[in-house]
Amino acid sequence: MNDMLLGAIVTASLIAALFFLRFWRSTGDRFFLFFAMAFALDALNRVMAGSSLTSNMTQADEDFPLYYLIRLLGYGLILFAIYDKNRPRGRDKADES
Repeated sequence: MNDMLLGAIVTASLIAALFFLRFWRSTGDRFFLFFAMAFALDALNRVMAGSSLTSNMTQADEDFPLYYLIRLLGYGLILFAIYDKNRPRGRDKADES
């Protein structure tokens, strides 16, 4: 049952990544690219957890630091995307005169 739920989460993460990639291609906004990369990293993390679960035939060792580093990178991408979207932009020289 856990394998089936894990597969559903991986599929949902990949679908979200594909949607964000499509929005990035149509708008060119980096915000969507960062979100697509974050969801793709989440899917990769879940696949790694699932493969360690099936290879050991026991409960997955999610305390391994690599899992946390991948999650940290994904959440960091989301935070950076939000910061990058909301940071103040420099004014044009024409606006100042």
